[in-house]
Amino acid sequence: MPVAASAIYFLNLRGDVLINRTYRDDVGGNMVDAFRTHIMQTKELGNCPVRQIGGCSFVYMRISNVYIVIVVSSNANVACGFKFVVEAVALFKSYFGGAFDEDAIRNNFVLIYELLDEIMDFGYPQNLSPEILKLYITQEGVRSPFSSKPKDKPVPNATLQVTGAVGWRREGLAYKKNEVFLDIVESVNLLMSSKGNVLRCDVTGKVLMKCFLSGMPDLKLGLNDKIGLEKESEMKSRPAKSGKTIELDDVTFHQCVNLTRFNSEKTVSFVPPDGEFELMKYRITEGVNLPFRVLPTIKELGRTRMEVNVKVKSVFGAKMFALGVVVKIPVPKQTAKTNFQVTTGRAKYNPSIDCLVWKIRKFPGQTESTLSAEIELISTMGEKKSWTRPPIQMEFQVPMFTASGLRVRFLKVRFR
Repeated sequence: MPVAASAIYFLNLRGDVLINRTYRDDVGGNMVDAFRTHIMQTKELGNCPVRQIGGCSFVYMRISNVYIVIVVSSNANVACGFKFVVEAVALFKSYFGGAFDEDAIRNNFVLIYELLDEIMDFGYPQNLSPEILKLYITQEGVRSPFSSKPKDKPVPNATLQVTGAVGWRREGLAYKKNEVFLDIVESVNLLMSSKGNVLRCDVTGKVLMKCFLSGMPDLKLGLNDKIGLEKESEMKSRPAKSGKTIELDDVTFHQCVNLTRFNSEKTVSFVPPDGEFELMKYRITEGVNLPFRVLPTIKELGRTRMEVNVKVKSVFGAKMFALGVVVKIPVPKQTAKTNFQVTTGRAKYNPSIDCLVWKIRKFPGQTESTLSAEIELISTMGEKKSWTRPPIQMEFQVPMFTASGLRVRFLKVRFR
């Protein structure tokens, strides 16, 4: 079920209505008073973003110094409501030069009313694409003086873009040199015990593309997905080639991907938008290749001294290297003095986050580095509380390495 919003309100931090738009007559005009009385004045804004008062539900979100409140009188999809708010704010920012706050709303209230009439009809969300709406709502917003974003030039042929099947790409694009760039970016979420045993591990990744192609090209992307390879070999009546395959647990695609073809053939086919965009997001929980192993040793010597030894091993290929490695090692809050010895990089104590921050600019593969630290603690007269030993955090970038094992088998481009 979609949002089916009865009304939408834009409020400042004091609860004053900046702009409101009523889409249905099933709610009264004083519903914003109920929001101010029961939610804003009771200081319960941060507890839950969805509240029910009487027979209505309030779905609200704070953006900068503005609260956007959607009033719903029936059972509705809350996730769709939040998605609408996020997309609407991105639309407003594209008109206002990147700013969205109380001043931007007051300076552009006429334009906002016009946009609210287009992006929602009788409470149901419509097209929120800035590229499409700018084709026929050409009024320019009052831009913030701090915004450096260049003005977007309107493009012709609005009717085709609004009613056509490919609303994310305009016709007539021409480049002297056709180029496609593809990159896979992954984040490893890992929980490891002090003995090096993996307790929980998963990988979240995304496929980023940048396309500068002429006309309306059709692209086809092949990955080493287990289901996709089995489907491909089945259609070609050939045995599947040996090699590492992966299983994608959760996949989310850009709207340009042909989902019907993906469900039937398990191939990623799409007509790409112009420029940079995120093609897909995914998550993997099995067969994760960890690029590093962290082995800590912490000894508490009485109440005023502590020794910390952390060994970091890189387990990826020797010809590869990691960049921007940052290791954050938690220490007690009563830390008074620290002495370091590192084999690589630099380390310092950051009292604002109660961590030893170890930075390594370049970390080659199949190597190891060690940090040794002596920590002096402030002795307190009160009852000693046991230190919980929070987990060690690590940040890094490893070019040409995917922890999930995801590989791009091919990328085919066919021009119409």
